[in-house]
Amino acid sequence: MEGTPEDDASEAEAHSAAEGEQEEAASDGAAHIEDIAFSFEGPFGKFDQFQLQRGLQVYTEVCAACHGMKFVPIRTLHDAGGPGLPEDQVRAYAANLSPILDPETGEERPRLPTDHFPAITGEGMGPDLSLMAKARAAFHGPYGTGISQLVNGIGGPEYIHALLTGYTGEEVEQAGTVLYQNTAFSSGNIAMPPPLSDDLVTYEDGTPATVDQMARDVSAFLMWTAEPKLTHRKQVGLVSVLLLVVLTSLLYLTNKRLWAPHKRKLHHKR
Repeated sequence: MEGTPEDDASEAEAHSAAEGEQEEAASDGAAHIEDIAFSFEGPFGKFDQFQLQRGLQVYTEVCAACHGMKFVPIRTLHDAGGPGLPEDQVRAYAANLSPILDPETGEERPRLPTDHFPAITGEGMGPDLSLMAKARAAFHGPYGTGISQLVNGIGGPEYIHALLTGYTGEEVEQAGTVLYQNTAFSSGNIAMPPPLSDDLVTYEDGTPATVDQMARDVSAFLMWTAEPKLTHRKQVGLVSVLLLVVLTSLLYLTNKRLWAPHKRKLHHKR
């Protein structure tokens, strides 16, 4: 059945209203952040070791030129809850990083696993990424109630993923500076050019290096750098909750057994 002119007009009005809402949201600085089911989310979630290794590769080959991680010890790349690289690979990786100034000798030397990742500073360099996944919140409200954060979490990795995949290809020049349109950035334009493109890296495990895949991998890796003991904390928390449940049950049964005779005596006196 064909729609009537009134129906067509209603649909056109609804479409115009939806476009107006989208434009208004964009003008208010609303950003589009997609919720992603990362493996480390939830009470039983844990990091995917192979994803962390791929994320380390993306960071090293793409991000490390402009972003440092000065709070992350290189030796943690060997940790079981992290990328889990063999010790010889960790030593080789540390040696390939920029040299470090030895405070004792005052001379430069190759980095060791006991050192930290380099801090990248200078004009045009980006912020340090050590704690970026915890510093950025993707989900808010409504109206500051925190309900969305309770359900979806803070969303730091989702924000990083959305930022890396949110480029529209449009460019804007402001005060002699070229800005790139990005749907995840609050202002809609960002100074950082698109860092990712398909097949920019070659994964050793054969995973297709799409922009979405690389963004997911490096986002998970940066969540690990911000929370390297996340899995351990979840395990400790689960055991603590179980112990509290058992303790509560024992206290209830003990209280019931101790006071039951006295309650019966009071009942008979009445």
